[in-house]
Amino acid sequence: MRIAVTGAAGGLGGRVVQLLAGRPGVEVVAMTRRKLPTRAMPPRVEVAVADYADPPALRAALKGVDTLVFISSDGPDARMLLHHRNVVTAAAAEAVGHVAALSSVDADLASPFCYAVVNGLTEGLLQDSGIPYSFARASLYIEFFQPWLTQARATGLLRLPAADGHVSLVARDDVARALAALALGEPTGRHHDITGPESTDLAGIASVMAEVGQSPVTYVDVPADVYCAETAATGLDPWWIYAFSSMFASVREQRWDRVCDDYTRLTGSLPGSLSDALSGKAREPESVEQSRPGLSEGQIERCQLNRSSH
Repeated sequence: MRIAVTGAAGGLGGRVVQLLAGRPGVEVVAMTRRKLPTRAMPPRVEVAVADYADPPALRAALKGVDTLVFISSDGPDARMLLHHRNVVTAAAAEAVGHVAALSSVDADLASPFCYAVVNGLTEGLLQDSGIPYSFARASLYIEFFQPWLTQARATGLLRLPAADGHVSLVARDDVARALAALALGEPTGRHHDITGPESTDLAGIASVMAEVGQSPVTYVDVPADVYCAETAATGLDPWWIYAFSSMFASVREQRWDRVCDDYTRLTGSLPGSLSDALSGKAREPESVEQSRPGLSEGQIERCQLNRSSH
């Protein structure tokens, strides 16, 4: 099986490459935007330079590929959507047999979050292309929240415009394991919600931080306009201020308040918790075999109810 991974120089794509490299019967193609230093990838991994904005290079990288692990592009949403269309078009032209695509729990054209709209439109592009697919709809990453958590640890205040919105933060490594498992299996033709083990509001996150760090951390709900003004004063690019503020708008609408067992179904393991990540607890190595352990009827029903309510 020949598996290509886009965004292979990034944290998520690189981890997927590591999980797949060296597996018997698997050839891995690491697709990157620019040439990498020697030994940047595991042994026997083929590197293909193919920018998301370069359709001919994308087609060349996907020749003979059986499965594509499609990691999202980044930056402004219009450019990102163009990049995604280029990837889908190239995959269809090269008759890729399966696309395991990264998406988000909030993949919805009605969401205030700019990237939720992009993810919803990208799912539509893949569905319309006729390529067999599997979607890994990831919740927000623990690592993505880390800068805000680091600042909160220093100041004792977690100041964000999330109101009472709940979020099921997930470890990026767990998203990588789920994508690798999907890539090794047959196309499922549906989405899989990859979440952390619990959903909590920002006050709950502050409480976990305080418990792990053994120092008080308090959540302060900041009005959205105040958050934007304070963030702008730091010199952050206006696009990212918009992206972050629109994300917190989706958090306030409870669009990330979801816990599902799909990760366990795919990997046979339990997802890591925020407490584990903050305390630096090592986790046992996990297989990326497509094992689906038996789940109780209650677990399955809970997963289905979580889906139907969003």
